[in-house]
Amino acid sequence: MKGNNKKWRELFVTNFLGVFNDNFLKNSIIFISVTWSLPTWLSQSQLISLVASCLVVPYLIFSPIGGSLAVKYSKLKVLRLLKLIEVPVMLLACVAFYKQWVLLAVLSVFALGTQSCLYSPSKYSLIRDIGGEDGVSYGSGMFETMAFMGILIGTFIASLISDHYSLLLFASIGIGVAFLGFYFAKKIRAEELPVEMTGSSTINPYKFVKSNYKFADRFKLVNSAVFGTSAFWLIANMVQMNIIVHCKGYYHISNSLTGVVMACAAIGIALGTGITGKIMGTRVLKGLIIPALIGIITILLVIVFIPLSFTAFIAMIILFAFTAGMFQVPCMALMQQADLGRKRGDTVAYLNMMNFVFILIGTLVFSVTTALTDENSFAVFGVMVVLCLFILIYFLVRYPDFRNETAVLLKRNK
Repeated sequence: MKGNNKKWRELFVTNFLGVFNDNFLKNSIIFISVTWSLPTWLSQSQLISLVASCLVVPYLIFSPIGGSLAVKYSKLKVLRLLKLIEVPVMLLACVAFYKQWVLLAVLSVFALGTQSCLYSPSKYSLIRDIGGEDGVSYGSGMFETMAFMGILIGTFIASLISDHYSLLLFASIGIGVAFLGFYFAKKIRAEELPVEMTGSSTINPYKFVKSNYKFADRFKLVNSAVFGTSAFWLIANMVQMNIIVHCKGYYHISNSLTGVVMACAAIGIALGTGITGKIMGTRVLKGLIIPALIGIITILLVIVFIPLSFTAFIAMIILFAFTAGMFQVPCMALMQQADLGRKRGDTVAYLNMMNFVFILIGTLVFSVTTALTDENSFAVFGVMVVLCLFILIYFLVRYPDFRNETAVLLKRNK
């Protein structure tokens, strides 16, 4: 396993840097553009939803193309080329910040989302190419850990520079990270399966999802893994957006402190995914899914019904995020464990599409809830409880064997 850890290093760093720039740009716009002349129809909550959607919509449109690239071409070459394209995208963002054009800034987020979407199937498929079947749990856990470290640091740095804004500083970070991402992508080494020309032939999102759902259904629990992972992203995205509203509206704190809370959430998820991945080792413990969901629901109920100090709220967010990370890893590992062959690229693209369909649903639910409740963040947390209950019922009713494995895990711990 140690040798594999070294092989994974460049992939993990590349993933971290890509996620960093996504969140650095997104949150820089959210925090900094409020000082610009915004259109009269665009409130802060609407801007948050709009920017978040621009990282989501490309996955709904272009995921079939990303999956096809991962099947028909070298995944390493696809990843390297698209990481290079990140540089001019960040240059476009710099122009938007220089001119203070919010719509151009939003367009740059859409371009960055498109670039990430196109290389994502190649990136995720490399986990098994590097570590083999025995490494999928550890690889998935650490891969997600690095992703949330990217969210953590990207979000925190964006909040920090928003209180001490400098265009030169923003440009240096964004463009510098893009170049570093390309550098580490060039250093990745993996043993890929031979390319195939049998990848998805359609770019129609509906037909793509339908055909890959049928393909995934041939493998035990793969579609359940897709649902679980997508549900995780729905909840995580809603929490991230709601933290901004809750911290400003209820605790009345600065951007920097809000960024600290969001960073703590990312730390919690990173710890949850990393520790869970190491505990699972070469196993895929799907029995962790049920207790993790129960923990998520319990913590949300505490936030909704018990008045919390700012420090206690941060503690609850960290605990929530850790539990969410514990839920995410077995879901991801279930998909990586399946022997999908080169078709894994299309399956990852299908997973990405479903992830971002759920994120878009979460963004819509957040936007509607805040609009109907005059930006009441407690109402959003309450809605999340209901959504998590539906997710829990899905796993309990459709797959009762999850309960059996959970009981075995609890007995082992005793």
